[in-house]
Amino acid sequence: MTDRFLDASGLRCPMPLLKTKLELNSMTEGQELEVVATDAGSARDIPAYLGMSSHCLISQSEHHGEYRFVIKCGG
Repeated sequence: MTDRFLDASGLRCPMPLLKTKLELNSMTEGQELEVVATDAGSARDIPAYLGMSSHCLISQSEHHGEYRFVIKCGG
């Protein structure tokens, strides 16, 4: 169970990434965010951003064009 959920379904690049960043900025260290997106660019953009940030990608999956990420908020 995550602390927050972000539904970015139907949004086109770069909106899923921007909304993910905004949500993480409003969270405290250690909280978890689940993101669902349908834009294929999210599968590349979100992990790339997390790799350059203090946040940690816990899991990533894709099922029938739906991309799901669980992210732990860093400090």
